Amino acid sequence: MNIQNKTLQRRGFLRGVLAAAVLVPVAGSLGSCAGGGGGAPAASTAAGPVSDTNPFGMADNSTIDAVIFKGGYGIDYVEFAGKLLEKNHPGSTAKIAPSTAIAQELQSRFVGGNPPDLIDNSGEGAMGFSAILDQLEDLNSVLEVKNLEGTVIKDTLYAGVEAPGTFGGKLAALNYALTIYALWYSASLFQDNGWTVPKTWDEALDLGAKAKAKDKYLFVWGKEAATYYQTLALGSAIKEGGDEVRLAVDNLKDKCWSQPAIQSVFAAMEKAVKAGYFKPGGSGTKFTAAQAQWSNDESALLYPSGSWIENEMKDQTKPGFKMTGAPEFTVTSSSKMPYEAMHSAAGEPFIVPSKGKNVAGGKELLRTMLSKDAATNFAKTKLAPSIVKGTVPADGFGSTALVSQTKLLDAAGSNIFTWGFVDLYGMNKDQLVLWNTFLDGKSDAATLTSGLQKITDDVRNDSSVTKIEVK
Repeated sequence: MNIQNKTLQRRGFLRGVLAAAVLVPVAGSLGSCAGGGGGAPAASTAAGPVSDTNPFGMADNSTIDAVIFKGGYGIDYVEFAGKLLEKNHPGSTAKIAPSTAIAQELQSRFVGGNPPDLIDNSGEGAMGFSAILDQLEDLNSVLEVKNLEGTVIKDTLYAGVEAPGTFGGKLAALNYALTIYALWYSASLFQDNGWTVPKTWDEALDLGAKAKAKDKYLFVWGKEAATYYQTLALGSAIKEGGDEVRLAVDNLKDKCWSQPAIQSVFAAMEKAVKAGYFKPGGSGTKFTAAQAQWSNDESALLYPSGSWIENEMKDQTKPGFKMTGAPEFTVTSSSKMPYEAMHSAAGEPFIVPSKGKNVAGGKELLRTMLSKDAATNFAKTKLAPSIVKGTVPADGFGSTALVSQTKLLDAAGSNIFTWGFVDLYGMNKDQLVLWNTFLDGKSDAATLTSGLQKITDDVRNDSSVTKIEVK
């Protein structure tokens, strides 16, 4: 998928991805295409016996109405779970419908009080949670039951996956797909040259000198993806300075970009730019072409990206490349968070409307998606992990990138973090200009800092924009 589609796919859930247990609207009004419904939530119109194999009391011969965003992941992974549900509940039917404009297509159904039983509320046209929050089931009820294998679901998930869909203490959405943000490299290229993946920015600069001696570059970038280096910078700074760094930028604080941890990363990046460790011309290069310079031409050693990079570049990756992910650098070896800490965020937010005709069926389909068989199918067909642990085999279905993602998550443990202010407030377009100029060597760290702070201040001071406080 292209960068625009990735942004659109993630933006819906990133309205809520602020890596906090409590998200509090501070001012203004979040726009939404869905109308408010009001009234007491309705229970499922039909109820069956409750058991370990039917924990929500889904009635026999049920029909489950699911509407799934048809983005980069398609809908076949939900269809797979639907067929599994039908096998486990003979006589029941899971109707899986695709949508590319969730809010536009479902607005009238929410207003009319007959929404689907399960929705993947993703994409650019996702429904704003502020308008429908009181119409959604608390999905902690799903996490507390046993999966198809007999294990309590919450014990099978990666740490922190509830945070993106938690609003005011309510788990309103369960994000299914897991994105790992890492530094990607060719394990075979590093092995052939005896290089070690850097753990700190000083080590990265040393590697840049070694790359230059081989007529290669440390980094490469494309104009539409220049802010991938902002993602790298923030990941490094948060690990170096701890949660206070993340909270300051997420909460749009004054002088948040001047925090020492961020400035130390910007300074290291400026050194890399001035030393010629970034391949020139990125601001005039399409991002996929720049990525191919890394994955196919091997003219650059490292590339910061989300874990979609393997699938995105599968037709432009050199044979035997052995794509592998590594944690983002820290600044020093005494960082507040360990080097192994990971920037990771769950996406594809699934919701169960309380006024669906078959609430129990919607939850049962979601429970089925969280089974080992369904989650393994997702990982195998999408080359990406779901939020369910232990579903990627040792060989990663032949994908070194997928194997490395599992290892990174296991090593990080509970040290998982993310942020959401960029997509929440629509900052990326303006930030791209600053980052392209900086990486081109046409500005310095001080100019980058002041420019990013102005974008932040403009949003903070705009009374028409809802502010989401991260606690």
